[in-house]
Amino acid sequence: MALLDIQQRIAVAEEKAGRPAGSVELIAVSKVQPNERVAEVLRQGHRMFGENRVQEAAGKWPDFRVEFADVQVHLIGPLQTNKVNQALELFDAIHTVDREKLAKKLADAVQKRGACPELFIQVNTGEEPQKAGVVPTEVDAFVKTCRETYGLPIAGLMVIPPVDEEPSLHFALLRKMAERNGLAGLSMGMSSDFERAIALGATHVRVGSAIFGERVASVNK
Repeated sequence: MALLDIQQRIAVAEEKAGRPAGSVELIAVSKVQPNERVAEVLRQGHRMFGENRVQEAAGKWPDFRVEFADVQVHLIGPLQTNKVNQALELFDAIHTVDREKLAKKLADAVQKRGACPELFIQVNTGEEPQKAGVVPTEVDAFVKTCRETYGLPIAGLMVIPPVDEEPSLHFALLRKMAERNGLAGLSMGMSSDFERAIALGATHVRVGSAIFGERVASVNK
């Protein structure tokens, strides 16, 4: 059972790092996965999932929530400002707050709703031009803007390290930035490196293919 294997590896990594059992949340990345695979993981008792696109989540999770009311769905892909209201209806957490325009839109919508999902700021630690995220030198100022200007309750930081670099360097950098800003949440680590992320303080790891198998890009469009 792939899910059980990942849960056991997380438990071992927590113990090796001297961290309490259950201190790391597993986000099962269900983006572009057939609904039957997602349903199987739900039937095994898992309740936290990650999606990349608002449109895909809208076509999947309202139906699943009818049977599994306690499920949590996290947005781990980019969020367009024109999808903010829909995203707030669908997601329990948003890991990709990455620009002031989006922060303002979220703040306006949250004020109207009276409720806010858990929010993470995405950091582009590798300063890759093709990748979303706040560059490291601007993180402190952006956290302050989100908190003080827009009143957003930022829970933590998120990173996707460059594929050709040692991820632990980026995890360590993210942890330092989070500590400096008094943020407890660290969304970091994926199928290939989540154990290294746990050793460096990850609170949320995002694992997809190791649980579900390879993605099937033609489904759930």
